[in-house]
Amino acid sequence: MKNTLLIALLFCFVEGQAQILNVENFRIKTDTVGWAGQLGLNFSLTKNTKSLTAISSNVHIQYKSLKSLYLIYGNYSLLLSDKENLIDNSVFHFRYNYQLSKTYIWELFVQGQKNSISKIDFRGLVGTGVRIKLSENEKYKYFLGSTVMFEHEIQTDRMVYDLWRWSNYFSLSINPKDNFSFVSTTYYQPAFENFGDYRISSQNNLITKITKSFAFNTGFNLNYDNRPITGVPKLQYHLVSGIVYNFSK
Repeated sequence: MKNTLLIALLFCFVEGQAQILNVENFRIKTDTVGWAGQLGLNFSLTKNTKSLTAISSNVHIQYKSLKSLYLIYGNYSLLLSDKENLIDNSVFHFRYNYQLSKTYIWELFVQGQKNSISKIDFRGLVGTGVRIKLSENEKYKYFLGSTVMFEHEIQTDRMVYDLWRWSNYFSLSINPKDNFSFVSTTYYQPAFENFGDYRISSQNNLITKITKSFAFNTGFNLNYDNRPITGVPKLQYHLVSGIVYNFSK
């Protein structure tokens, strides 16, 4: 089994800020059955006209058997300014995949998250659906996914919403050379009772290998919510770049 640990030195809040979690970024590619994982921890303290404290941590555990995949991911991000919470985000995700054939995979997932920027005090998701593999080429992978999910949301103003959504995604992973890779996933999530209530999310990562252990990563996330919470903009985006250290055994 190949184990990989990634420590993103300059990525404190990328996943914690996203309304829609991109699970494609957390599927560790292994050739054999067994365990794999990733762990990250960031802390910074800045003092000038104000005091800024930033903390970010994430954990990813994955177990793969011949036909099944179990995936657990958790992330916590906190940014304090003179004891005022500017960012307080967290997410927990569990996913189970079962390979029905070379093309079709059944998915089941449970997720809970908090996003202070989007005024979400809690959002819980439970869903199931199918994942379709569109390419057999290991260097150029394409997937379609479609799931039905139930959403329970508690907003910071204590308003509570329950509804069913149809979650669809298209994902591609391009690795033409050993020192270059690009991963992109776009989600479209309308509500069943009103298709005018929808979200679109595009999450992209470009990784360029510098040496055997170090790589340069650029990420761009874009989120559009047609019916956001009052006071939250419909369009949000985030661009970040940094160094990734990678080692395996």
